[in-house]
Amino acid sequence: MKNKLSLYIRISFFIGSCIYICEKQGWWLPNWVRFYVNDFLIVPIVLFIGLKTVQITRNDTQVRLSLMLILWICFLYSLLFEFIFPMYLKRYTADKIDVLLYFLSGLLFYQLQKGMEAKHKTNPIKKPTKLL
Repeated sequence: MKNKLSLYIRISFFIGSCIYICEKQGWWLPNWVRFYVNDFLIVPIVLFIGLKTVQITRNDTQVRLSLMLILWICFLYSLLFEFIFPMYLKRYTADKIDVLLYFLSGLLFYQLQKGMEAKHKTNPIKKPTKLL
């Protein structure tokens, strides 16, 4: 089985896509699903895409995102989607719970990413490098 982070991202992408399709089809979904699940899923998906992009461009699968970088991305998501966009776009509404979900999912990504490091510790020559 692939690592837990990769599996989590695939499942998250599938669930998020299902929610999006259901909403576009006009199917009923509970409010907590409509308003919160995708907010929890998006940050790890974005971080994973960023991680894979850096790993490919550096040709180094040992690169990891630092906790500070992950928290910075969560902060930016919170700032954009919960403060700036709601001021100018009717589609967005400010919600403090979303901010909490961004940070919780960012921390989950960090923990899953740390699990990837455990696999690579068998090679003492090359340690995972953090990106910041």
